[in-house]
Amino acid sequence: MTTALLVMLGAAVGAPCRWGLDRAVQARHDSVFPWGTFTINVLGSLALGLLLGATSFSAVPLELVALVGTGFAGAFTTYSTFSLETVRLFEDGARLVAVANVVASLAVGLAAALAGWYLAVALWGG
Repeated sequence: MTTALLVMLGAAVGAPCRWGLDRAVQARHDSVFPWGTFTINVLGSLALGLLLGATSFSAVPLELVALVGTGFAGAFTTYSTFSLETVRLFEDGARLVAVANVVASLAVGLAAALAGWYLAVALWGG
C-alpha cells in the first residue's frame, strides 16, 4: 500500500475518533476549559512519542508511522481547535483559563510525548 493511502486511511479513522472523544469528554465537564481537545492532544502526544520511540529501535515498520503517526494522530490531534478555543476563551473574558489552556496543553503534551518515548525505551530499548 502506498504511503499516501496509509495516511488517508489513518486520517479517516482519526478524525471521527477525535470528534467522538471530544463530545464524550466535554459532556462530562461543566466548565469553560476545553477538556475534550486537551485530552485528545495529550493522548495523541503520548501515542506519537511511543510510536516514534518504537521506530527508533526498529520495533515498528515505517509504514506504521505513516498510518498511525501521520494519518491517525495527524487527524486525531488538533492544533487549530486548540488555538481557536484559546482565542474564544480570551475573547469571552476567561483570560486566566485561556492562559491555563496554553500552559497546560504545552506542558502536559510534551510530558506525554516524553512518557511515550520512555515507554518505548523500556519496551524495546533493551
